[in-house]
Amino acid sequence: MSPMPAPDRPPVASAADRPPVSGFLIVIVAASLFGTLGPLSRFAYDAGMEPLPFVVWRGLIAFIAAILFVTWRIRRGSMRLTRLAELDRGARLSLAVAGLMGFTLNLAMFISFDLVTIALALLGFYTYPVIVAVANVALGRETLDRPRIVALALAIAGMVAVVASQLDPAVGIRFDAIGFGLALCAALSQAVFVVISKTGYQKVPAAQAMTVILGTTVVCGVGLALVTGAGAAIAYPLRDPSILPLLAFTGLFAAAIPSILFLTGIRLVGGTRAGILMLFEPVVGVALAAVLLDEALAPIQVLGGIAILGAALILQRSAAPGGRPVAAPAIEADEVEDADEASRLRGSAAGTDGPTAPGAGPGHDPEPRAVRAPGGP
Repeated sequence: MSPMPAPDRPPVASAADRPPVSGFLIVIVAASLFGTLGPLSRFAYDAGMEPLPFVVWRGLIAFIAAILFVTWRIRRGSMRLTRLAELDRGARLSLAVAGLMGFTLNLAMFISFDLVTIALALLGFYTYPVIVAVANVALGRETLDRPRIVALALAIAGMVAVVASQLDPAVGIRFDAIGFGLALCAALSQAVFVVISKTGYQKVPAAQAMTVILGTTVVCGVGLALVTGAGAAIAYPLRDPSILPLLAFTGLFAAAIPSILFLTGIRLVGGTRAGILMLFEPVVGVALAAVLLDEALAPIQVLGGIAILGAALILQRSAAPGGRPVAAPAIEADEVEDADEASRLRGSAAGTDGPTAPGAGPGHDPEPRAVRAPGGP
């Protein structure tokens, strides 16, 4: 009698089936740097800057930094310039939409900060990970499995604990329907950006894509300033150069670097995971406000930060969608020109000699390629 066949067992996710740890760290670093924006914008406003000029100057300095970084990498031979003419119509449209969303996000949030209590604006804005998760499920890109649901709920609860505890009725809570609506519009803009940035213009390296997006913010901001008669306000830093070092620091460390890292992280770990991990941003903002602005740090805010970190740990331990392996690149995934080399990289990442990684096929995005890490912008 032949032995009874062993019962089928569900496949166990191996370490190779998970998004790379580097992807999670990249998003956490991006969130941390973005978290500095609150105190930095407060310092800029105290120095006489207005919201729209602050958006323009932050974007301009980030745009210049991104150009210098891209130029350095191209001359170094570690990146090839991707021209818009090389992209199909869909990729060009996606990149244009991403640029427009970047501008509307910044403008809506900074106006919202001026109309409502900042904590309320943040509560509205940080609904975007939920929008991203729902959109990705509706589009069939990702599954909202149990680990993601638990991580999303834990991160949202942690974010509410961190942000809502800043609301102090004794001090006064400003609520304006337009201001809160603008925060929700910013959340929608961020969600659209995250959803389309995963695959919409994937042939464009992250640094080059962010150069276009940051440039769009500058052009739109200057145009809006001219139309609304705010041109004089745009020139304020030229009349008071003492604020330029603050703007330079903000443009580099709260715009250029985190923006490139964020886009890289979206491509590595997916939009839903990246959105959840970005909820670490208010934790950093609150911590910096406590240190730099002498604002009290409540125990519930510490617990909220721990909850968000717990969500990040759950995401890292969960398997990648569809069980597909993900090669762990360095800071940025440049396009691999040769198709055979790309197939070999996917096969080696899966631990096989075949040209296609398990789970590849319709609905699965090509994975970022492993490249050398740049020396930093």
